[in-house]
Amino acid sequence: MTNATAIAGVNPQKESVLLTVWPSVASTAVGRLIGILCDSIPVRINGVSISAIIFALPLAPLAALIYLLLKIGGKKYTLTRKSVQCWSTIGQQLVKSAPLADISEIQVVQRSGQAFYKAADLILIGADGGILMKLSGITSPLTFQQNIRETQQASAETAASLEVIKKRSH
Repeated sequence: MTNATAIAGVNPQKESVLLTVWPSVASTAVGRLIGILCDSIPVRINGVSISAIIFALPLAPLAALIYLLLKIGGKKYTLTRKSVQCWSTIGQQLVKSAPLADISEIQVVQRSGQAFYKAADLILIGADGGILMKLSGITSPLTFQQNIRETQQASAETAASLEVIKKRSH
C-alpha cells in the first residue's frame, strides 16, 4: 500500500489549487487615479456619486485597456493547500510563493483610489515581521484573507491528523 492516503481525498504531497484571483485595475497607479477621480465628489444621486457619473464613462475605455493588459501580461494569485503563489499570466511562470505555515499575519491595506473598486492590497507577514508577499489590488480582499486563514487552519489540522495516524501505524 505505497500510495494510499490516510485521509480520503487528501494527498499531503500534492499542492492542489483551491482558488485563483487576478489583481483588479486598482492594482495600477492609473487605475487608482481613476478611482480617486470617480470618488472625488461625495454627493450622491440615487446612491451613485456625482463624480462617478461625470468621470466613469469617459474613463471606461482606459480602465478597460488596463484590465485587458493585466489579463494578458499581468499576474495572478493562487491559493493552494500549501501556499499563496504569484504567477505571471504570460508563460505561466511562478514569480513568488509564500508557504501557509510561514504566514503569521495578513494585513489589508486600502490605498487611495482602491475603495471605488472595493479593492485593497493584502500583505502577507511572516513570523519575523518581514513581508513575505504583497498581493496588489485584490477585489473583496477580506474574503480572500478569510480563504487564506481557513486554508491555513485546514492544512494545520490535516497535518496534525496525519501525524496521529502515522504514530498509530508504528
